[in-house]
Amino acid sequence: MTTHSDALEELNQLVPLQDKLYATHKSISHLFPFIVRVAIAIYDPETDVLKTYLHSSGDDNPLANYQSQIDDAPSLKKILETGLPRVINNMLTFEGEGREHTRRIGRQGYAASYTMPMFNNGIFFGFIFFNSDKKNVFDDNTLRQIDMYGHLISLMVINEITAISVLTAAVKTTGNITHMRDPETGSHLDRMSRYCRLIANSIADKYQLDDDYIEHIFMFSPLHDIGKIGIPDEILFKPDELNDNEVEVMHTHANLGKRMVDEILANFGLENIEHVDMLRNIAEFHHESLNGHGYPSGIKGEQIPLEARIVAVADVFDALTSARPYKNAWSNEDAIGELKKLAGEKLDRDCVNALIQNLDKVELIQEQFREDIYG
Repeated sequence: MTTHSDALEELNQLVPLQDKLYATHKSISHLFPFIVRVAIAIYDPETDVLKTYLHSSGDDNPLANYQSQIDDAPSLKKILETGLPRVINNMLTFEGEGREHTRRIGRQGYAASYTMPMFNNGIFFGFIFFNSDKKNVFDDNTLRQIDMYGHLISLMVINEITAISVLTAAVKTTGNITHMRDPETGSHLDRMSRYCRLIANSIADKYQLDDDYIEHIFMFSPLHDIGKIGIPDEILFKPDELNDNEVEVMHTHANLGKRMVDEILANFGLENIEHVDMLRNIAEFHHESLNGHGYPSGIKGEQIPLEARIVAVADVFDALTSARPYKNAWSNEDAIGELKKLAGEKLDRDCVNALIQNLDKVELIQEQFREDIYG
């Protein structure tokens, strides 16, 4: 009897998806040492945006915190349309010069690339890129072996994203809850989650946020108010301003949200979702204030997790610029003026500035996700 060391044994362990990608790349490198980078991009079908997600090249990442319309990448859009992979055996002859992502990749010195589309039950959701430091290396035999690794990586990503989808579905279907009960509509969640991603992208360099963090805050932020499930209808749906006692009851939704997250994770066996503490922090702390006068814990400053500070700015801005039964929608100008007043006192100044400095993108999000009065 002989022993054998499983090159992919780390995939059996409870480790982040990023570590599993590193392990998979290491295994690929034993067969094909010229493959120096494996990267994943996720597609958002609602906005036709392609977003960088994970990569295996450590700090050597030419496309950190990058996103682009799929229409700005014609060769990738062709992959989406045909469903067929793309082989570029000589990047110098690739007809993609002039595009920002192509320039960044070119400056990194990659000589060839292989791009596989990822599908989940026939639905396209992203790409896997295999970059080589040598040209003319992707022959038929090499591609057949790389394809197996590509599908393995795709399944790992599907498993992670599906787990979060199950979590979101569990929240949505637990009896007319969250945005189905809350006067804050699904359009609110679409907008504020994209504001969160916009803010996170803008402060990524200062806070050393990777694409994995940014994508998870985008996925988790719509669940910030799940605790409102436990708020009585007469308070949740009250068309007038709440009295002091009602405000106190409404404030309990933050602690309720944290408890509900824990219960759902346990009941659905989802405790091992990556960055799950980020979800807990968002649900519990998104109403804390920098000055310590927020709720439920009265923590202040940097004691408040960054993801909760990001969500707070996105949530307040969209609440101000949206109509409610008890108020009209504010203009962007007036809402920004209010954010400036709150910056450094209640809201994180970096996050406020990030939103203000990207007003053109904010307006595009507002245009794409207008309120639908018919639901």
